[in-house]
Amino acid sequence: MTGAEHEGREGSTGRAVVIAPYLTRRPRDAAEPMRSPQARLDETIGLAQAIELEVVSSGLVPLSEIRPSTFIGSGKVDELLANVKAENVELVVVDAALSPVQQRNLEKGWNCKVLDRTGLILEIFGRRARTKEGTLQVELAHLNWQKSRLVRSWTHLERQRGGFGFLGGPGETQIEADRRVIGERIHKIERELEQVRRTRGLHRSSRKRVPYPIIALVGYTNAGKSTLFNRLTRSEVLAADMLFATLDPTLRSIDLPHGTRVILSDTVGFVSELPTMLVAAFRATLEEVLEADVILHVRDISHGDTEAQAADVQNILKELGVDPDSDRLIEVWNKIDVLDADHAQSLHEIARRREKVPALVSALTGEGADVLLDGIEARISAGRDVLNLTLDAADGEGLHWLYEHSEVLARDDGESGELHLQVRVPPQRSDEIRRRFGSDEGALPGTSG
Repeated sequence: MTGAEHEGREGSTGRAVVIAPYLTRRPRDAAEPMRSPQARLDETIGLAQAIELEVVSSGLVPLSEIRPSTFIGSGKVDELLANVKAENVELVVVDAALSPVQQRNLEKGWNCKVLDRTGLILEIFGRRARTKEGTLQVELAHLNWQKSRLVRSWTHLERQRGGFGFLGGPGETQIEADRRVIGERIHKIERELEQVRRTRGLHRSSRKRVPYPIIALVGYTNAGKSTLFNRLTRSEVLAADMLFATLDPTLRSIDLPHGTRVILSDTVGFVSELPTMLVAAFRATLEEVLEADVILHVRDISHGDTEAQAADVQNILKELGVDPDSDRLIEVWNKIDVLDADHAQSLHEIARRREKVPALVSALTGEGADVLLDGIEARISAGRDVLNLTLDAADGEGLHWLYEHSEVLARDDGESGELHLQVRVPPQRSDEIRRRFGSDEGALPGTSG
């Protein structure tokens, strides 16, 4: 193992070794961009440091094949044991999805706790959740994962600190719980989350009555979504250079350049091999994406694995039922401020040649933000009908209804008592409004039509 020393930090959760096993031969069916093993290792170190682990050593583990009993083979287990002992670590993080048997055997072989990629991501989500909904979603995912791992090989870890994370231990009761108790808790959480979904549904219904388009930010974790969210909304949502800084959804309303009011939604970051149970658990949160009129796919264009990260995000969108090639999706190439002039110029040329032109921005400096907002407004307008209406000035109820159910672009109070309005509405509302108010063919006085 080639070790890489990392300085410990105050408040560390514990000393850890991080290893990234990888197959030396590329799978024949691997059509999508693949990360280099070193990039995978670096990301896993970042994930470990996101929960204050002191990564004292790390390294790549090349494999010719995956072994059913230990994933990496008994020879590699023995080889790494010396490193585990020498570093006096409490935890080994393995960047792979381990089966319960593999995890148990590795824990026995190294006589310390082993956390695989799924467990590590669940641990991070457990630390990041702030709202009741986020906490419930993480606990549900954790319990579903734990259900298959009711093994008694963790008795050497007896630090009981409460919560439901893995590193501090969820407490004696939960570790020793049988499937019946876990099943009952899962059922209870699912009932509570169903109530959350109903509440979200009511909120969405009320937003539809006030027809503000929804703009959802999605992207790989640490791509700069929250920084962009803050830039566009002038708010102060937590935006940090760490993985999964955002977990609970945040909504803010903003006005686009020509006055169109929209609701911007910041969502949890995605990551490669995001556990299926987490996608399922966070479906209530991610429903904001499903309902969105425009989806901004924020990419860290400066990252060496930006193409592979984009492919991971697209796969998760597909899993959610969102077509990554949909017209409502805009790619946002973020962090252009860290590129040199030649690289930035090259990206601008590449972007211009694309059929769907991405927006190049720096969420940090604000460069390109105005162009992005113009693009969002154009995308929203393209999918909506503009109607010119004439109302009787006494029709206060009708006027109120239009302000509630459409986007009023312009208003002109006629000299003879009538009101001329120009409204923009979703196509499904056009016929209803025409039936109720009629529609003038001509342009609204004082507008260009």
